[in-house]
Amino acid sequence: MRVLYGIILGVILTLGVAFISDRWTNGAAISGGLEPGMVEHRSMVNWDVVGDNLRIVSQRAREAWGKLSQKVSG
Repeated sequence: MRVLYGIILGVILTLGVAFISDRWTNGAAISGGLEPGMVEHRSMVNWDVVGDNLRIVSQRAREAWGKLSQKVSG
C-alpha cells in the first residue's frame, strides 16, 4: 500500500512542480513582454493536451463504471 501512495504522491508532485514552473517562467511573457536580458522560456507541458487526455480518461472510467454497475445489478 505504501508503494501505491508513493506513486500517487510522485505523480502529484511532478505535475505540481511542472505547473508552477510553467506559470513562473511564462509569467513575464504573459504580463506584457520581456524585460531586457530576460530569455523567453517555453512551457514544459502542453496543458491543453493534458486537459484533453484527462477528459478522455474520465469519460472512459465513467463508461467502465456504468458497465460494471449494470453487470452487478443485472
